[in-house]
Amino acid sequence: MSNETQVVTVVLCCAVALLAISAFGFHLLRTERKEHAPPTADTGARPPASQEAAAGPLDPASSTLWRMRTTVRDEPGSLAALCTVLAHERVDILSLQTHPLASGTVDEFLLRAPEELTLDELAGVVAGAGGADTWVERADAHDLVDAPTRILGLATRTALDAAELPLALRQLLGRCTIRSLPAKAAAASGGAPVEGAFDDTVLRLRTPEGGVIAVERPYLPFTPTEFARARALVELDTRLGPRVPNGEDVLTLPEGNDITVRRAGSGDLALSRAMHERCSQTTLDRRYHGPVADADRYLKHLLSPRHGRTLAAQTASGRIVALGHLLWDGDETEVALLVEDDWQRRGIGAELLGRLVAMAVEAGCASVYAVTQSANTGMVAAMRGLGLPLDYQIEEGTLVITVRLDAVPVASLLPYAHEQEYERAEQHG
Repeated sequence: MSNETQVVTVVLCCAVALLAISAFGFHLLRTERKEHAPPTADTGARPPASQEAAAGPLDPASSTLWRMRTTVRDEPGSLAALCTVLAHERVDILSLQTHPLASGTVDEFLLRAPEELTLDELAGVVAGAGGADTWVERADAHDLVDAPTRILGLATRTALDAAELPLALRQLLGRCTIRSLPAKAAAASGGAPVEGAFDDTVLRLRTPEGGVIAVERPYLPFTPTEFARARALVELDTRLGPRVPNGEDVLTLPEGNDITVRRAGSGDLALSRAMHERCSQTTLDRRYHGPVADADRYLKHLLSPRHGRTLAAQTASGRIVALGHLLWDGDETEVALLVEDDWQRRGIGAELLGRLVAMAVEAGCASVYAVTQSANTGMVAAMRGLGLPLDYQIEEGTLVITVRLDAVPVASLLPYAHEQEYERAEQHG
């Protein structure tokens, strides 16, 4: 990474930190102001004075973590009334973020509640305290990381690897579908302003090459605060330009040949095109499930970090002899392999597949799928070789194999997971 890139990274990361700290300071100021102000007379949600809130800390082993959003009136006492009612139900507020709107404020809570308090009961308590448009879902230990730390971590990962942007957006915004539209498709669909735009449940963010990243979250409308955070991550990605971690591993094949496995990107287009030209038509048909009239069009898409991650197997002479792709397909993840004919049946495909699936596990993907032909015994064997639960679907000769990744530790697939890839990238500059 050049000095200029490093400077930009530091500056933008500091900017993200300042924004997060400013938002946190605003929340403290707002909370202090409202909690010391007298509650409004019409909330109707405060418990009678004769009732005393239950005392004593909650036992984590007998409690439940919840993430909750609710809209409250932006006036003195509204937040205080809500907090009072939650305290009466022995609900502990672990964190709180505010999302100001034109009318009202969306408050996002991380709560620890008694396990006997159900989702519906919690929502009813909040509604009684004046909360509107309330959304509640179960949380886990990962949500205990405070917002500034989490945002800085996402910015760092995005700065190190352009392929991290869709994953960072997904972790920032929760369960959502993310699609990258190339420039032509974006123009046909109306595109997006340079600064981006959002409309309730859809964000549209402009990429430097003229494409659009579309983020959809039907179950929960976006707020201006979330839009600003997502736009800051995309701006960071734009400022840094194309980048791929430089780490690599040298492997010795059974016959004694050494081969290098590394990340590949748009700069490998010429080498990848040359490999396509050396592949037989049968090999290309099995990979692309039909005629390949324009290899450049496939390769430009596959090698772009906007759409996923690519691994290449390269010989000592510099030839790329195999490519493996992990592709972000909306809210699903596809894995695909292409191994040059002369290098098949040597374990290269299985090696790439194991690494790609380890990346998917580390990225939090629940499953990955491969689309191939039922006659492609090499790909089927590689998928079975993972030793993970598989689902099969066959339709008109096309085989879709889905690997379930729930609760699969990365270490069970490879001794060198994604975090170590970052360490190698830093060591190689």
